[in-house]
Amino acid sequence: MRILNLVGNSFGCSATGERLVSAARDGDLQEARALLEYNPRLVRYSTSGVRNSPLHYSAAHGHHEIVSLLLESGVDINLKNYRGQTALMQACQHGHWEVVQTLILYGANIHRADYLNGGTALHLAALNGHSRCIRLLLSDYIPSVPDVWNILKEQTNNSEASLAELEGINGLSQVINKPADGGITALHMAALNGHAESVQLLLDLGASVSKVTVDDGTAIDLIGSGSTPLHYAACGRNAQCCQILIANGASLSAENSSGSTPLMVSQSWHRNSLKDVLTKPPEQRPTLPSPYISLPLMSIIKIARECGWRSNGSNPTCQDICVVCLERKCTVAAEGCNHEFCTRCALYLCSKNSSASIHDPPGSIPCPLCRHGIVLFNKLPGTTPIPIQKEIARTTSLSLAFCTCSAEIPTPTTITTPLCNNTTESHYSKISPFSSSFPSLSCQRFPSMKLQSSLCMGAPEDQNLRSYLARCSRSNLRSAASETESRKSWFASLNQCVITGGGR
Repeated sequence: MRILNLVGNSFGCSATGERLVSAARDGDLQEARALLEYNPRLVRYSTSGVRNSPLHYSAAHGHHEIVSLLLESGVDINLKNYRGQTALMQACQHGHWEVVQTLILYGANIHRADYLNGGTALHLAALNGHSRCIRLLLSDYIPSVPDVWNILKEQTNNSEASLAELEGINGLSQVINKPADGGITALHMAALNGHAESVQLLLDLGASVSKVTVDDGTAIDLIGSGSTPLHYAACGRNAQCCQILIANGASLSAENSSGSTPLMVSQSWHRNSLKDVLTKPPEQRPTLPSPYISLPLMSIIKIARECGWRSNGSNPTCQDICVVCLERKCTVAAEGCNHEFCTRCALYLCSKNSSASIHDPPGSIPCPLCRHGIVLFNKLPGTTPIPIQKEIARTTSLSLAFCTCSAEIPTPTTITTPLCNNTTESHYSKISPFSSSFPSLSCQRFPSMKLQSSLCMGAPEDQNLRSYLARCSRSNLRSAASETESRKSWFASLNQCVITGGGR
């Protein structure tokens, strides 16, 4: 009986797992639903070699609905592949902010580091310049208060806001300046690749311009250990990144372990266009905050985690329907203008849109109805808490007749098939109707064997079902030996039946 387990894991589960991987990679939501309902344990499947799970593939390709489906099915949200990368890291690497938003709402760990260079999801987002992913990763550390930008710039606690509202700022500095192997921070990576918007956002959120790389033997630093983000920007040839770093206090005379200044680094890498930027003193200009700062993001994420965001408990009426989507019930109100929205639309506004005009508090999001700067969302009275798992389960439930799978042994059913003259006992499941080109088979049922899903993935053995399968196999072998026509494949018999119109 142990052989049956091995065969099931090698052929059945592997083939079905690869189908789920393909569905997750291609964005086939219906296929993924069907496979997971047939065998929910497929969420633990991972490909050989790279050990990527369906969650990794769906996150890397931006299929956020499949990501939600896999999370609802019980997959480990912090599952790693052979490189130590989680689904959150791959979503940040490719800039799929909707996937990042879904994973953050489910509580994905943003502090996990990979095995190759110790980089986190923040490092990968900064490396590729995905500013929307950066602000989502740091949403739990930026309080929804009007003067948080000034607090981040001045690093003082003279604000009128309470300490409880600002308790995440101290943790923000540790997260945003966390080094990977070699002491490389997210600001180093964004500056090296010339992502000026990401550089501005990281600086506004408290990234340090004085952090230097180290020679710890874990990374090959072609620029030299002891380099600041300005050294990396000088190597990257982006004048705007250099100007932003200099305006935020980066030193033009800082030397790395090789004694090279940023200007010397630019000359050694033949970045001659940066000579004027790295030699002249910077002009004193007022700096505007990054448009990717989103102050109300923390408040709406807390409400979404508590009350859900994909559906509402009751049907919307004409009085409380969301004016943005015209589909869901209003659950939150913007502080100030008091315009009401559903949680999903408020999440989209905070994650997708840029900040309001300079006349509003820095980091506020413009209201789509009156353009008032939104700093905070409040939950409407009467909004009932809905756990995320239950809320997603209601929106993604699926009943498939052809993917029934139970723990009980099915009852034998006597059926008559067009492929044989005798009456056989076999188990069958419903099959989707054929097209009109097969009229002779539209009302027939084909015999098939219904295997128990618990036999896969190393589940405990069921002696009754195994003995039943062994008895059926011996009976089929004796029948095959006595009939010469049984050497033909069932598919050839099916074709002959269709051509002759048999079975009617």
